[in-house]
Amino acid sequence: MNTYIEATPPGPRAQADRSAIVGWGADLDHAQRPAYPMERTPPRLHGVHWDQPSAQPQTVEVLQSTERPGMTPVFGTTLPPSGLSGSLRRLAFKASENDVRRWLLLMLADRIDVLEGLLSDVLKGHVPNVLAEMGAKAEWQHNRAGLIRKLLALAALAVLAKLIAKTFR
Repeated sequence: MNTYIEATPPGPRAQADRSAIVGWGADLDHAQRPAYPMERTPPRLHGVHWDQPSAQPQTVEVLQSTERPGMTPVFGTTLPPSGLSGSLRRLAFKASENDVRRWLLLMLADRIDVLEGLLSDVLKGHVPNVLAEMGAKAEWQHNRAGLIRKLLALAALAVLAKLIAKTFR
């Protein structure tokens, strides 16, 4: 039989008079809460031989938040950081999680990772069908104006890149 964690008694703040707050306590009656029969704390695990799972062996570089004191027991290893995008990720993970620069660097690293993947495909002799992979057919069917704007912006960037390249020759 499962044992469920009992609800903790309310603290001193819960004892304050809340009758002046409009709508307070509207969900206290369990009959008024449609999800109530399913709302319960999961049972504690009985007979488990560990307090914390044994750590997964670290075979690749794993980036870790500055807010976490140690490695979590289980982590992903499918795509270790590499290349320019990996360098940006390493730099981003030095910043705090509440720093906007961290998230902007991670988003930039994602975009650069896409370009690195395309370059890797081309170097291996596989020419990717970028338009199909990015959903151009669906975009044409459902958001034609947006696709045209994107293509015009891409063309403008290509012209700008050509002008910059011509300037440096």
